[in-house]
Amino acid sequence: MTAVHEWWRDAVIYQIYPRSFADGNGDGIGDFSGIIHRLPALRELGVDAIWFSPFYVSPQNDAGYDVADYCDIDPLFGTLDDFDAMMAEANRLGLRVIVDVVPNHTSSEHVWFRAALAAAPGSAERERYIFRNGKGENGELPPNNWKSMFGGPAWTRTINDDGTSGQWYLHLFDTSQPDLNWENNDVLEYFDDVFRFWMKRGVSGFRIDVAHALRKQAGLPDWGDDGEIKNIGPGGTVAPAWEQPETHDIFRRWLRVLREHSDETMLCAEAWVNPPSELAKWVRPDEMQQAFNFVYCYAEWAPAPQRTVIDQSLDAFGAVGAASTWVLSNHDIIRAASRLSLPYPEGGAYDLIPGLVFDEALGRRRARAAAMVMLSLPGAAYIYQGEELGLPEVIDINPLERQDPTFARTNGERLGRDGCRVQIPWEQDKPAYGFSETGKSWITQPAIFGKLARDAQQGDATSFLEHYRHLLSVRRQHGLGAGSLTWNATARDDVLSYTVNDVTVIVNFGTEPYAIPAGEIIAASASGISSQLGTDQAVWIVA
Repeated sequence: MTAVHEWWRDAVIYQIYPRSFADGNGDGIGDFSGIIHRLPALRELGVDAIWFSPFYVSPQNDAGYDVADYCDIDPLFGTLDDFDAMMAEANRLGLRVIVDVVPNHTSSEHVWFRAALAAAPGSAERERYIFRNGKGENGELPPNNWKSMFGGPAWTRTINDDGTSGQWYLHLFDTSQPDLNWENNDVLEYFDDVFRFWMKRGVSGFRIDVAHALRKQAGLPDWGDDGEIKNIGPGGTVAPAWEQPETHDIFRRWLRVLREHSDETMLCAEAWVNPPSELAKWVRPDEMQQAFNFVYCYAEWAPAPQRTVIDQSLDAFGAVGAASTWVLSNHDIIRAASRLSLPYPEGGAYDLIPGLVFDEALGRRRARAAAMVMLSLPGAAYIYQGEELGLPEVIDINPLERQDPTFARTNGERLGRDGCRVQIPWEQDKPAYGFSETGKSWITQPAIFGKLARDAQQGDATSFLEHYRHLLSVRRQHGLGAGSLTWNATARDDVLSYTVNDVTVIVNFGTEPYAIPAGEIIAASASGISSQLGTDQAVWIVA
């Protein structure tokens, strides 16, 4: 019997945000024809797989996370034939493909939701979603006090055909994203078929959006005094919208569907679950294979918090036979090269608000060292597009160009996520820095993107791009993703040292230089490092 190749255990996976990766038809929005052209650059970088954010048919009220058809491509990005051509090129290059599935909610333009609005309360059509009667004498109050993750109430009231007010429907995110009812068999069977559709087209895995939200607590009780479901309650309790035990039965069902097709197809959870011991429950042998480690992503850049989260993660995931999945950035998070320059916020919750100022030099120095930590740890790692270029968060965006619903729903009090989604630069002297031959782009790129363009960095040993490419090469050569970690004693509390396989990693978080022990330096976070490690610098050495 052939052993299963559990490639996801130590893979390095590159996230493509389609609308901002490469534009092939010149309309200013990224698409599959542009992606196909740029895939060889990712093979050259040294990643093992690519993960696509949603490209499905969608009104694009939330950048495609409001899906109207899960089995077709939005014309913005191309056609199913274009997807198949991309798959062929990825296969030629030896890159596995992971696609995003959004099961918590659909678009309000989905045929199911249109049918639900046209049907009567209590109908089979409405049972696919979460409709409820309102409170108050005439049902004028929402069914509970929950607030949307994008700001404002998590409920919207419907209007009947005769113009009277009707039931309310739940949307944990935008009003155009009604939550599905995962107690409904139609919903369960529908997504079984979605997985089968994309597996037949050759994908190797699925990233599950908001995986911890599918089941809600029975009765949908109020939460706290203000209904802010993102807040943690007394004793670390979580809101009734998240982490319900019944959710795990859904994952087990999905894995059975995947195993009908292949033993080498995986599920990755976007699950904002803390601590790691709880997150590990999502990657037990009969559930998912990966779960983004956001606790690690948001850990303070300091020796004790870093060591603690690494230990907790390796212990918790190891206890269930799973590998850890490390991440520094994605399309929802302030870019690492900017975020790491900020003072650490209470509770670790960074909020992107107007007037925020980043220390570019500090952020870039720490981001280079943080990459050395992440890519040396046992397990899988994800790289968000542009992370390998050291792109910063873009703050100064014309409000008319902003598309994240968070910005509109908070009247600009929260800037939202557009700043980490700006199109990546390919060539410094081309229109739109090579993103689009016509120079069109859905968000205007800042001038700093010129010197950060891929061709400007290529061949420059001091650049972010060559730093990442070198780290990925050394990681592969020394088998770091499949290794085991041992901590080493240091003479200072502000310095961390650990060994994975034959590579020793040293990070200096302190203000004083640290003497590098004997050995060959095979990677460093800055040029010129030889005997002393400066502040926020890291090295990989072999004896």
